[in-house]
Amino acid sequence: MPDSIYKRMIKLMSPFWVYIIISSVSAIIFVLLNSASIWLTATLINNILLDFDKIVQSQMEWSSNDNLTLNEKLKFYTNLIILRETPAESLRVLCVTILSVFFGKNIFLYIKNYLLRIVELSLVRDIRNKLYAHIQSLSLGYFNRQKTGNITSIVINDVEHLQIALGATFQKLFVEPINVITFVSLLFIISWKLALIALIIIPLAGIAVIGIGKSIRRKSRRTQKKVADIMQILSETLSSIRIVKAFANEKNEVSKFSKESKNYFKLLLRRGRLDLLAGPITESFGVVIGVILLWYGGTEVLMQRGLNPEDFIRFILILFSILGPIKQMGNVNLRIQTGYASAERIFSLLDTPKDIIEHSNPVQLKSFNKHIEFKNLSFEYEESEGLVLSNINFKINKGEVVAIVGPSGAGKSTIADLIPRFYDPKDGEILIDQENIKKLSLASLRKNMGIVTQDVILFNDTIKNNIAYAQPKATMESIINACKAANALEFIEEIPEGFEAIIGERGVKLSGGQKQRIAIARALLKNPPILILDEATSSLDTESEKKVQTAIEALLKDRTALIIAHRLSTVQTANKIITIEKGRISEIGTHDELYSNDGLYRKLYDIQFLKT
Repeated sequence: MPDSIYKRMIKLMSPFWVYIIISSVSAIIFVLLNSASIWLTATLINNILLDFDKIVQSQMEWSSNDNLTLNEKLKFYTNLIILRETPAESLRVLCVTILSVFFGKNIFLYIKNYLLRIVELSLVRDIRNKLYAHIQSLSLGYFNRQKTGNITSIVINDVEHLQIALGATFQKLFVEPINVITFVSLLFIISWKLALIALIIIPLAGIAVIGIGKSIRRKSRRTQKKVADIMQILSETLSSIRIVKAFANEKNEVSKFSKESKNYFKLLLRRGRLDLLAGPITESFGVVIGVILLWYGGTEVLMQRGLNPEDFIRFILILFSILGPIKQMGNVNLRIQTGYASAERIFSLLDTPKDIIEHSNPVQLKSFNKHIEFKNLSFEYEESEGLVLSNINFKINKGEVVAIVGPSGAGKSTIADLIPRFYDPKDGEILIDQENIKKLSLASLRKNMGIVTQDVILFNDTIKNNIAYAQPKATMESIINACKAANALEFIEEIPEGFEAIIGERGVKLSGGQKQRIAIARALLKNPPILILDEATSSLDTESEKKVQTAIEALLKDRTALIIAHRLSTVQTANKIITIEKGRISEIGTHDELYSNDGLYRKLYDIQFLKT
């Protein structure tokens, strides 16, 4: 699993290889200049502490010796650059050289970081776009099974954690390993004995940091899930705030939120303990290494056993310089583990299969000419224990208005959801003009349909943009005409901002009837040949229902319609009424036919109209 995650991340990074290569070259130059700056700093200290004549004498001896060690060669070429006739002039040249090297290394550090930031932000942008596009392609069934808070958490929080991990990885993992290798090489060049002692102790710190990182990964998974739970509670409460206040349930909601926050706090605290432990462990090992080497190296210098003061100073400076990169690499590991846990959730969402799969060579539904037919259709939801619909057979001819009625839970809305392929049937098929809708392109299928539901979905945008949602390029004249037909123009003109009024999240600034009429105007503007009305008036008061019913009559004119209705007063004029009971068709006929049959339809009708 880890390999596949890393391979997928590398694949996502591949389009940015030019930036990565240039950044890598800049990183190598930075490392070389960084090593040179530490070497020159040691040289500066050495030149201040030692006798100038002795340095010149050593330089002359090295120039005539063909068997110099690598350490002596480096010191020889360094002196060749900076040594001048007088100590003061040599010091000036050395200071200018150190300044130039420091400026140079920081320029290349900036280039490296800037290019990697472009890669990092572009990668995060692409991942977030892929997630959003994939979410849009999933069926309604997926959203019924998943918490919206969990999906939101992945798109926002997990991608953000991945960005932090990528930033830490790019900024540190490109440089610090090269830094460490370069420093270690210099340590071996100066004294292989002291370098060997350091290398024996350093891996112990690495083992401890890796162990901590694995534990952090586990806790990060749980932490991200807990964040999703918190976001779910927040989302549900905000969208249902009217109900919360109506039942005076604020304290319970606060208690529930506080409980999840407390659990999240505990997880963060446990992860924080581990996270904060990595630094002290690395630094403690570093101090142990430094003290041991100071004692051993100092003894070597005092006893004059091959290590001179200049080399010892240089060794100690480089040794303590190496601890910084090692500590940074330890921190990178912790960030990677957190990012890995987020990457698992991100790719898990990206790998979620689509329930509704479009045909490889789909047919374009350019127009609707004959009929819609349900043929031996059965359906069950993934989480349900039995069939919701069983052996459904009926036909809707072009120009007909067909109503489906029945008790709550009978399967009426499911039939409406199957026509635009929000779900696919378990058995049987739905035909439009004798073509199985599974062979039609989803876009062309849904473009031929207008849907108005009981729970109207509007966006936090202007009235104009909500009506023009399916026809963004619609003219203002056509929008106004749609509003007239939907019986909506009167109340829109009474609003000070008119069509430019922002209606709030889910249309909260409008009444139920006004929202329904906006939805009907939206459907009218789309001008589809097939209409699906799912309980479009069931939640309205009598006055609003009359206005909406007038709008619906305008909407139904010269169209083919399927009406899902609870209020039977709205379906009496339908060409055909289908009664559904327990997922099966029990009756089909006109209002008069079904009423005279003395079956379920008559029973429902009499209950509503208080007849016995």
